[in-house]
Amino acid sequence: MKVVKFEEYGGPEVLKLVEAEIPKPVEREVIIEVKAIGVNYADTARREGKYVVPTELPYVPGSEVAGVIVETGSGVAKFQKGMRVVALIESQGYAEYAAVHETVLTPIPEGVDFDQAVALPLQGLSAYHIIKTMGRLEKGESILIHAAAGGVGAIAVQLAKIFGAGQIIATASSDEKLAHAEKMGATHLVNYTEAGWEQKIKELTGGKGVDVALEMVGGDVFNKTIKCLAPFGRLVIFGAASGEQATFNPGQLMRKNQSVIGFFLPQIMRKPELFQQSFAELLGYVNSGQLQLTIGGTFPLEEAAHVHTLLQGRKTIGKLVLKP
Repeated sequence: MKVVKFEEYGGPEVLKLVEAEIPKPVEREVIIEVKAIGVNYADTARREGKYVVPTELPYVPGSEVAGVIVETGSGVAKFQKGMRVVALIESQGYAEYAAVHETVLTPIPEGVDFDQAVALPLQGLSAYHIIKTMGRLEKGESILIHAAAGGVGAIAVQLAKIFGAGQIIATASSDEKLAHAEKMGATHLVNYTEAGWEQKIKELTGGKGVDVALEMVGGDVFNKTIKCLAPFGRLVIFGAASGEQATFNPGQLMRKNQSVIGFFLPQIMRKPELFQQSFAELLGYVNSGQLQLTIGGTFPLEEAAHVHTLLQGRKTIGKLVLKP
């Protein structure tokens, strides 16, 4: 089978298409013939050796796969050959076949295609728990969502609306992306490439600031976002897409009882009661039409390096998908 892997850290050019053996299932595993692969910022951070946890080399990236079960191992009870499934895994997703433990498999509902299914697990679960579990958004509160046209951002805007946010302020780097965020349900739009955007956000909230902020850019954007927080405001950080780590004085949070909270999805996955309930809820939103999944583009597996370049260039809207 074809696999994309890297044997050294670096730019998109370190991603290589190679041949590998199709895996065999062990106990409680299934083999999926992969039809769609989700591409994420975590994949680019792994490739650069800058991920939250160490990345051992060589490495096959890819944590979201959707496809058809072609083989089952011993002890698999709930899944059979021929079933359409989606899974959130640790790695090994950039491949034509993937071995997946049955505990992380979810059947794909009828009427949902592979591309839509693979757009939901990582971004959907992240957006859900960043807003609800970590940000503790309450009905009527205001929320600031950076990169609101991206994979997490576009879902976060919709979930904020579903959860009853009173004011949804979306930022993005272009008019096209802002228009998309507005279509998803944002009530206010701010271009964060323009000077003074943090002051505009304060003005939009009547000088109070936002109750919850989602931040994954890092560097200067992080520090400016803290200035946008209301008293008792919560800033949830879940990445540093710019590659710049921010430094700040934590003492500045004391004056207004503000919080900076870290989010890392694998910790949620270690709590089945959080993961299973929330994923079922998300699927319900998709089935009811309340949650729209935006596919920003589909590309052949061999174009993985190009897709990484597009993602890091912030030129895309919605989810990028690789097709074996």
